[in-house]
Amino acid sequence: MTAPAVSISGQDADALGGDDSILMRQRRDHARLDAMMNRYLSEDLPPGDRNSLWLDIVRLVFSHAFAEETVLWPLLRRVAPDGEELTRQVEEEHQAINELVARIERSPDDPRRAEWIQQAFALIRQDIRDEEDELLPQLRTAFDDRTLRRVGAAWEAVRATAPTRPHPGVPRRPPGNALRGVPLSAFDRLRDLAPGSGPAARRASLAAAGAVAAGGPAARRASLAAAGAVAAGGAVVLAVRAARRHG
Repeated sequence: MTAPAVSISGQDADALGGDDSILMRQRRDHARLDAMMNRYLSEDLPPGDRNSLWLDIVRLVFSHAFAEETVLWPLLRRVAPDGEELTRQVEEEHQAINELVARIERSPDDPRRAEWIQQAFALIRQDIRDEEDELLPQLRTAFDDRTLRRVGAAWEAVRATAPTRPHPGVPRRPPGNALRGVPLSAFDRLRDLAPGSGPAARRASLAAAGAVAAGGPAARRASLAAAGAVAAGGAVVLAVRAARRHG
């Protein structure tokens, strides 16, 4: 094991490589997620707003995590002596979140839904702490500011076209996550055009599947999004090469 890492949670932008560095991008997403979860749990939030906010949380959680698994954790395994152990732990957390949120989405009327959402939020908060306290500081140690910004750009490109829903059957590591996740991203983003969890949402999901099969305009837009995710792989390669130069 390496020496205890210094958490990125209390450091300013200059210390973390600038506003566009991967560390600051991660911090901003984590802070946004924390605020969204707190708002969801507030008692004065109208039910309709709560459902919409839940979908926003889901979309952010899974696009964020997919980009981490595609860009960040492969780099960390290369540059950190205990990178394999650290990333395996976080991948297990991501898998648990995938499975729990998939259960929530399958069971919109289950009386245990509120309890499951609380459990999902607890897992997400633990994941944030592990990443900011243990994993991300390793990237600060390994890379200079310019490389952290390049990695941040690669991560952002992948996140912009990543799957936005839980997919427990998708591997947590490349290349399997990209091979199976990119086609699902197209499907997810069609579903996002008609969000919800009731019968209307299920009809929208069927319509999305039909649109993908038929190759209509919506499918073409989703395919472009998926193609963007594949193209972002070039940025990932640059980040990996940067890691090798500093390895």
